[in-house]
Amino acid sequence: MSEDPPSAGPEPPAASQPELSPSVRAQLLATEHWSLLASRSTTQGEVLTRISMFLTFTSASLLSVALVGNATQFSDAFRAFALTILSIDVVVGLLTHIRVMSVGMEDLMYVIAMNRLRAAYVDLDPGVAPYLMAGYSDDEEGAKKTYYFLGGRTNFSQVAGSSMVFMGTVNAALIALLVGSALLTFAVPVPAAVSVAVVAALAFFTTSLARGRRRYLDVWKNNQPIFPGRGLY
Repeated sequence: MSEDPPSAGPEPPAASQPELSPSVRAQLLATEHWSLLASRSTTQGEVLTRISMFLTFTSASLLSVALVGNATQFSDAFRAFALTILSIDVVVGLLTHIRVMSVGMEDLMYVIAMNRLRAAYVDLDPGVAPYLMAGYSDDEEGAKKTYYFLGGRTNFSQVAGSSMVFMGTVNAALIALLVGSALLTFAVPVPAAVSVAVVAALAFFTTSLARGRRRYLDVWKNNQPIFPGRGLY
């Protein structure tokens, strides 16, 4: 009888993956950093173009309403035309507003990601930290430092100057025009129509701010920092 071949014995352990050198790690991190910068720039350019298109469309449509009003002597046909144009403006404005809010959250996402990469740079070379003006912690304080290096800017000024508040203000004005015009068409007294229009505008603006604040807080609730402040701020 032929003997069974000898057992080959246990498989040797797989060779551990070689450790990357700090220079290779820095190159990989820098590549990812440039990718995030390019994505952030593209997103910002897209939303600014969207806002510009919306404002151009709105100004042109309101001008057309004025011209048609003069041509028709503000007849019933003009009222129907004006309500239609204002309704379209409001719809386009709301769609633009939704995109602006989404881009605001996306921009915060890119800032957090780049702060995390800067934290990796500091881990590779702690001596580089004093040269970084942008934040290098992926928490809320680090994001605020990246948005404004010099400090001292209040949360109110940051929010008040944002594209979200700008779009909220424009859309609130359009909603007031639409509601007031619709009520006047149905022979509602002017004081009552103006009051309801103002309330509708304020309700929309307040709701918009509350929604934006909730989305901002959800970001920090769902994002667990890997490199929190570390006593840097």
